[in-house]
Amino acid sequence: MPELPDLTVYLEALDRRIVGRRLERIRIPSPFLLRTAVPPIESVEGRCVLTLRRIGKRIAIGLEDELWLVFHLMIAGRLHWFDSGAALSRRAVLARLEFDKGTLTLTEAGTQRRASLQLVQGEAALNRLDPGGIEILQSSLEQFAARLRSENHTLKRALTDPKLFSGIGNAYSDEILHAARLSPVMLTRRIDDVAVARLHAAIVTQLTLWTDRLRRLAAGDFPEKVTAFRPEMAVHGRYRLPCPVCGTPVQRIRYATNETNYCVHCQTEGRLLADRALSRLLKQDWPKTLDAFD
Repeated sequence: MPELPDLTVYLEALDRRIVGRRLERIRIPSPFLLRTAVPPIESVEGRCVLTLRRIGKRIAIGLEDELWLVFHLMIAGRLHWFDSGAALSRRAVLARLEFDKGTLTLTEAGTQRRASLQLVQGEAALNRLDPGGIEILQSSLEQFAARLRSENHTLKRALTDPKLFSGIGNAYSDEILHAARLSPVMLTRRIDDVAVARLHAAIVTQLTLWTDRLRRLAAGDFPEKVTAFRPEMAVHGRYRLPCPVCGTPVQRIRYATNETNYCVHCQTEGRLLADRALSRLLKQDWPKTLDAFD
């Protein structure tokens, strides 16, 4: 799922291409995409784009008459830009927004249709789509600590909860926790002040670092290589590959469609975390340390 760094670069690319431009026509071939009926989607046609905004993991396009097109890309949704006159991609398109200088499309890989588009009118309606997570890059350490400890969750769950923190998902939470040298299953109400400060610093550093990296990768073009798995990442998507800090093979916990990647040496004091499926199967035979796998 595109997270804060990816969405920031998307918004910067869109700002250069559609702000101040008139949306001439919108087409939504997919019946699953549009989740609202009022206002009617045709009401955005002929309206000028005035502003853009990120709301959690959503991209909001603000048009005249306080109309907002709000995209949630979910896991596999991606945006694409085609300059006027360029041939459009043949891949399945869920939505097509036509401007005088080009066309913005939304696609979604796979067969599950999770990406969504909502059209709302007015600031109050837009605010109702905000899950409520704080923007950590604009928050003080004290504000972050209070929000972190407001509920008793694992650090991994807390960081990825959109009601607590805005824009962090599965990929960057792994990178943040590795950089902070903290276990993903540590409970938020057991974390001490020193570790909270380290976690806050790691979030700021990692989100800033990756936003800058993705900007350089796009190099002014529209970002097309939006993915949760990048070779420069320390642990996310790097199961069994060496940790760049200590060389220990990266481990993971898998649950549903998500996974948590971590370093046993850097984050969990040498202890393997129980994989829900395997630990249920093996019970007392589940190894407690990495050496027990040898």
